[in-house]
Amino acid sequence: MPAFRQVGEKQLPNPVLCMAWSPKRDLIALANTTGELLLHRLANFQRVWSLPPNEYTGKEITAIAWRPDGKILAFSVGDTKQVVLCDVEKAEILHLFPVQHPISCMHWMEVIEESSTLSSFYNSEDESKLFLPKLPTLPKSEEKSDEIMNLLGEVRLNILVLGGGAGFVELYAYGMYKIATLNGRLYKCRNLNFLSSDLKSLSVITEVRSVDNNPEICYLQLDTGLLSDCLPEVTRMARKFTHISTLLQYLRLSLTCMCEAWEDILMQMDLRLTKFVQEKNTSTQVQDEFLELLLWGQSSPELQALLMNQLTVKGLKKLGQSIESSYSSIQKLVISHLQSGSEALLYHLSEVKGMSLWKQKFQPLGLDSAAIEDAITAVGSFSLKANELLQVIDKSMKNFKAFFRWLYVAMLRMCEEHVPPELNKMTQKDIAFVADFLSEHFSENEELFDRKGKYFNVERVGQYLKDEDEDLVSPPNTKGNQWLRFLQESSHLKESPLLFPSYPQKSLHFVKRMMEGVIESCLQKPAEVIGKSVKQAVFLSLYTVPESSENTPRLFELPSLWNDKKTNMHYVVFCMPEVSPSKLYLLRKGTDPYRQIPNSLIVHLLLRPDFVCSCLDARFYDDEILTVVLDVPEEYRGRVLAQLPLGSALSCETEFNWDPSLRLDQQSDAIPCQGLVLGNQLRDLENMKAQFVAVNGIRKVACVLSANLRHVRVFEMDVEDEEDEEGESQNASADQDGLETTGEGEQEAEDEAEEHGGEVYQKTEDHLESEEALELS
Repeated sequence: MPAFRQVGEKQLPNPVLCMAWSPKRDLIALANTTGELLLHRLANFQRVWSLPPNEYTGKEITAIAWRPDGKILAFSVGDTKQVVLCDVEKAEILHLFPVQHPISCMHWMEVIEESSTLSSFYNSEDESKLFLPKLPTLPKSEEKSDEIMNLLGEVRLNILVLGGGAGFVELYAYGMYKIATLNGRLYKCRNLNFLSSDLKSLSVITEVRSVDNNPEICYLQLDTGLLSDCLPEVTRMARKFTHISTLLQYLRLSLTCMCEAWEDILMQMDLRLTKFVQEKNTSTQVQDEFLELLLWGQSSPELQALLMNQLTVKGLKKLGQSIESSYSSIQKLVISHLQSGSEALLYHLSEVKGMSLWKQKFQPLGLDSAAIEDAITAVGSFSLKANELLQVIDKSMKNFKAFFRWLYVAMLRMCEEHVPPELNKMTQKDIAFVADFLSEHFSENEELFDRKGKYFNVERVGQYLKDEDEDLVSPPNTKGNQWLRFLQESSHLKESPLLFPSYPQKSLHFVKRMMEGVIESCLQKPAEVIGKSVKQAVFLSLYTVPESSENTPRLFELPSLWNDKKTNMHYVVFCMPEVSPSKLYLLRKGTDPYRQIPNSLIVHLLLRPDFVCSCLDARFYDDEILTVVLDVPEEYRGRVLAQLPLGSALSCETEFNWDPSLRLDQQSDAIPCQGLVLGNQLRDLENMKAQFVAVNGIRKVACVLSANLRHVRVFEMDVEDEEDEEGESQNASADQDGLETTGEGEQEAEDEAEEHGGEVYQKTEDHLESEEALELS
């Protein structure tokens, strides 16, 4: 029987640009030319969900990568220059951040180094939960706010590596916090970059222009020794800064909810007042109509018609309750979300400041205590501004309640109904509250209130929620404030660093943006210092490629990189078709760039000595096996999927003396050759012009893609012995059952969805949990 078992096949409506297997589940992510992100499962290649492109994220996906735990999928978007983090279970965008250049390649790795210091940190990482309350979920988005906090993932350090043009390389701890930036190099990252699991070096396949102006493929190894030497400190710092980044995202969502509640108040009142203003024949304003009713107890026929026919007594009660609910929502968001988030930010920043004062450990990483102190001050100012907004809301609610109680009594009198005695009493203070409400909420001065309802505004509160640089229209009245007067008169306290500035003329949004800018500046300094510490250790020129190959999708092109974690080695596999299409080249370097590698640097593999066959694609299945797609002459086999054991090749002892002044293809005749036997680990790919392959040796799966980028086949590997694989087959079927499926009916629905652009196929949480439990068992 064939060595590999085919479990699915599909003709896709749009060409695939990149594909990657999940490290933990039998799921594969694909991105196509329309900008759509697709998630398919192994069984029958059925679709789980699709994430269509949009203007917010972009429409040109250039690379994808899985977080090592398989719960988050990262993809880069070329037209908007963003990196997006997507939740795998719900197909929801959790986080995105901009980058300077379009990303051409990305890789998400996990650090496996162990030490007593790291172990103690892993065990004590959640100490903040002992001092800080759990952040409350956000209204209307409970699940999303929980997922935002789950972006942190596991404590063990993992790093998302991004590469692009102009030598652009960035490293993001936990996929969120930038810990290193590499710029200014005269090369372009071609298709893949690999950070070793011991953090000692970064391998990059680059492209430079040769003397004859053709693209020249080179191997570059960068020394990242600072990350390796300071691994415990890097992990602690990165974890704290990732907490901070997550909290900033939480505060942004909280402010968005506050703005929505504010807009609800405007809409509720405007709906009631629009028809009245449109139908009234007088030239008086809405404010004047209500003031006349307040002062003289008489109203115009238009106002009386509005109150009695359109608003009604019952409707006034509902309107009052609705607006009070919106005010209360803003108030609760400030108290439970903004203030709680600010306290958590202050806690984590204070811990980072403590790290920065331990100069022996953290100064080499660029932690600047002065910059962190500025960030703490900015968070304190944001907290003060949130507290100021609370006081404004409290005053506005007093005016609001007095206005609606007065209007309710006035309408009862118009109806000649009985007025309860407790409502009939109105003090001078109550009248002042009503007058304040009318002057604040019904003003039609366009110069003062440019963002308000058409006939009603809540500018006293709304001015704090404007995302603008202008000063507040109605800043709080601080006359008579004894504390402020005391500060102004005290020469010692006036400029004291212990006191947070309050910015009384600025909005909450403005102070929030200022806080984000200061924290961002604080976060960037370590990235700059670590980036400058990265040095070029190895530069090897491999071969040139003709310009005609530029049309090939870069993410599928060789060379392919691999990191052997057991032996701490980097492997690069590539072909040089211009030299010999039947030869496969293997380059190996230690993850320590200064470690001398015994035996040969280059192993030259001869695939089939009896006839010419070319290698179309090659990917590392595991440390000792290479999965290849071969183009064998039609009279023999055609396209073939094969597994190549590398044991004998890696043990080759023949030395190759590399002349660094020449490209490898210019000295290929001197490279020692070694035959390689395919054996029975292969399968003919009939009726398919196969070209590319993606594999996962942990899950023992492979996906083959055709030359036209539309035809895919998925295989289970290592299944010759059915008895040994019985348990695995059961797991695979259980995995299929764990996702929503209705048999043939779903398959037909899926095909129809693909023809029309696709839609999200949701999975229930229980199903996903059972699926994950089965797969990880």
